[in-house]
Amino acid sequence: MLLYDALIIGARMKYCVLIIDGASGWPLAAHGGRTCLELAHTPNMDALAKEGAVGLLRTVPPGMEPSSACACMSVLGYDPQVYYRGRSAIEAHGMGVPINEDEAVFRCNLVAVRNGRMWSYSCGHINTGEGQALIATLNEELGSNEVHFYPGVSYRHLCKIKGREDTLLASCTPPHDIPDKPIVEFLPKGPGSDLLRGLMAHSEIVLRDHPVNIERKARGDIPATMVWLFWGSGKIPDMPAFKEAYGLGAAVTSGVDIMRGLARMTGVEVLDIPGVTGDLNNDYAAQANGAMEALVRYDMVVIHVEATDEAAHAGLVKDKIEAIQKVDKEIVSRLRSWDRNAIRVLILPDHSTPIEIQTHVADPVPFILWGPGFTASGAKRFTETEAKGTGVFIKEGYNIMGKLIE
Repeated sequence: MLLYDALIIGARMKYCVLIIDGASGWPLAAHGGRTCLELAHTPNMDALAKEGAVGLLRTVPPGMEPSSACACMSVLGYDPQVYYRGRSAIEAHGMGVPINEDEAVFRCNLVAVRNGRMWSYSCGHINTGEGQALIATLNEELGSNEVHFYPGVSYRHLCKIKGREDTLLASCTPPHDIPDKPIVEFLPKGPGSDLLRGLMAHSEIVLRDHPVNIERKARGDIPATMVWLFWGSGKIPDMPAFKEAYGLGAAVTSGVDIMRGLARMTGVEVLDIPGVTGDLNNDYAAQANGAMEALVRYDMVVIHVEATDEAAHAGLVKDKIEAIQKVDKEIVSRLRSWDRNAIRVLILPDHSTPIEIQTHVADPVPFILWGPGFTASGAKRFTETEAKGTGVFIKEGYNIMGKLIE
């Protein structure tokens, strides 16, 4: 019997936040004008939607980038307009990479370019071992006292630059925003871009005949042809600890560094659950069981699932729907098995990632608040349309945490 099955009625209230990354989107013409949330079979989320408070939440303040870093900061109860200074610095915290005042850090994706066009922003989701081997070679060949490459997970890595704060002024485009487009139109521009473009160009030479790429080509896998630098940021302001701000001990489970970074910056424990990944191979059951067991020890557990966003970035309708359904079957069903008088739950995407454009937008996202004290708002399912139909709209996303625990 799992530990959470033994939780007794009358214990201190527990809280769970389930972030289904990029799960919301736009109506798909090829699928009867329905979104992926509408197409998915989600009996557990729909049951919670019928019983709980449903509405729309603006997680990205006007004028700010619709990144997971900005949006998830809101979901965790921190105002991005106060604390957000860029995604890469948060990922650096997640990886244990320090950033000093005179340093800039950039997301460094391993990408594949073919015939001058962005072929794959992830090299077909290269595995972590191969990705780290490529980054290690890049650091040997292109690294210096001023430039250092840090290995991350799969295609997601970092590049830190010392003494060139002007690079933070460069205009950079994320590679997942330009599928199959000519890259020359989207290379870094403006102040500091000379260094960034130079590193990207030299990476092509280093990676061209790398043993990892030779093996990948032989297997029919997409090779990593260069690195792509973007999401530059410098040192960010200190954030108050979550327990100090909200009075709760909390833990996070996620397969990506952005969530681990936000957790470490706010004193939230990072759970190490085998099988939790940042791609479509995530072990949903293991993530759910690990989170539920942790909820016995902590007041709150945040479950972050990346697979839905990865599918949307790749334009894979079927895979996005399947990921949503697995979240419902393996995670939400377990939340429903908890004593409903002793748990309050928040379920939502951090942002929308429409299949049609394969990138993030700042649209408000649907949410469910379920548990003691929350009353039904009239929704029949957990979808964008049903959420809008309730008429509930929270303009400042960071207030959602206060509503969950009030």
